[in-house]
Amino acid sequence: MNPNASSARSDGQSPTDDLMDDWLFLSSDSAEPQGPGVSRQDLETEDRGQLKSKIVSAWNSVKYGWSLKQKSKFSKSSPVIMFGQSYELKDHEQREHFRRSFASLLWLTYRRGFPQLAGCSLTSDSGWGCILRTGQTLLARGLLLHLMPPGWTWSASHHDHHAVKDDMDLPLTRPSDRAERGADVKEGPKKRGRKLSLGRKLSLGSLLDRPMEATHRRVVSWFADHPTAPFGIHQLVELGKSSGKKAGDWYGPSMAAHILRKAVAASADLPNLVVYVAQDCTIYLEDVKGLCERPPPQSWKSVIILVPVRLGGRDLNPSYITCVKKLLTLQCCIGIIGGKPKHSLFFVGFQDDHLLYLDPHYCRPAVDITKENFPLESFHCKYPRKMAFSRMDPSCTIGFYAKGQKDFESLCTVVNEALSTSVETYPMFIFAEGKSQEAEERTNAATNNMAYIQRKTARRRVDTCSSMDEFVLL
Repeated sequence: MNPNASSARSDGQSPTDDLMDDWLFLSSDSAEPQGPGVSRQDLETEDRGQLKSKIVSAWNSVKYGWSLKQKSKFSKSSPVIMFGQSYELKDHEQREHFRRSFASLLWLTYRRGFPQLAGCSLTSDSGWGCILRTGQTLLARGLLLHLMPPGWTWSASHHDHHAVKDDMDLPLTRPSDRAERGADVKEGPKKRGRKLSLGRKLSLGSLLDRPMEATHRRVVSWFADHPTAPFGIHQLVELGKSSGKKAGDWYGPSMAAHILRKAVAASADLPNLVVYVAQDCTIYLEDVKGLCERPPPQSWKSVIILVPVRLGGRDLNPSYITCVKKLLTLQCCIGIIGGKPKHSLFFVGFQDDHLLYLDPHYCRPAVDITKENFPLESFHCKYPRKMAFSRMDPSCTIGFYAKGQKDFESLCTVVNEALSTSVETYPMFIFAEGKSQEAEERTNAATNNMAYIQRKTARRRVDTCSSMDEFVLL
């Protein structure tokens, strides 16, 4: 969504009007399972549910499809920070590097026309699945870091220059470009043909990219909208049922974190990766060590750390903005599942006082990943978008990735330094030695050990798996 257009529109509307504009709920009728004996009334209800699902999908396609093509304003005088990298847009080479890096991010959005979700008639997640989609996007970022070499970019973002040329509202035409185009005209068809042939040879010569592109394609297939995909919408909805959620429900950022943890744990494709979800805004180091440590000579497992937090009451506490910026400048940070109220976005970086994000609300047809060389374009976004920090919802989940033990120790150091900027208010989250109370209880139950050691600083346990608020209020 275009933040400028949204702000202008909401000036004359009540907050309720703005929320309804940004978020359309499906009725519970459309998500109810059907029994063996289906009455006429049940059929009418199903038809209404499917019709409403199609209307919501069409509305989101029109609304966000139009918004997606609108340009965000980027300043040449300030760097753009994305996943720990700084890009000076006034420098042509760095600007192109930013375009390629952004276009290489995996982008998971609403889809329509996929197989029915179990227990209901829904064939689209449009209108309710945006947090699951931003959760998928965060996990996809972690998986690319886990499986790809450092600095990998999608090969299509290099060759299809015009596909990413209009990403930012900056003057891009250079005299050398015009000179090259003029030279092509003067050279005639024979020389141009030799140039095209050379281009093809260079493209075919990039054989080293093929294994990486195969991995890229495999990662995309894991997020397919099909019941067999380990991180697809069907699997995530199924895993949410143990927490009392069903298709069509609202999923909070904390709930998404726990669902992702379960999905990675259930997958046979990633034996060397685990997901840890912080408890009560605390990362317990012994818990992480217990997940990652393996007997020698095996190395530590890689870990994605997800930290659900609430940065204020009804609105974002401005005191935390500096800390959020600090975290987004770290290379170990893999993004933030956040957004506006009832409107999830995936934050990847910032420029000045605006967040950069990927928006999942653009609804497109499901892609059949069983086809050889299935199209990848709809899983990548060409348009960087911006939103003012002041519009950020305080409820969010922050993600980090560590490849091994040394990386995790480095992560603890740099994240602690970034968190120190919020000490005047209250730390966004903390690192603590030892195990969480939940882990201690599991250990005691497993060993039948009745001894219980009272922690010096007792912490109130909050059920972050099932609570709708899901957060410890800072």
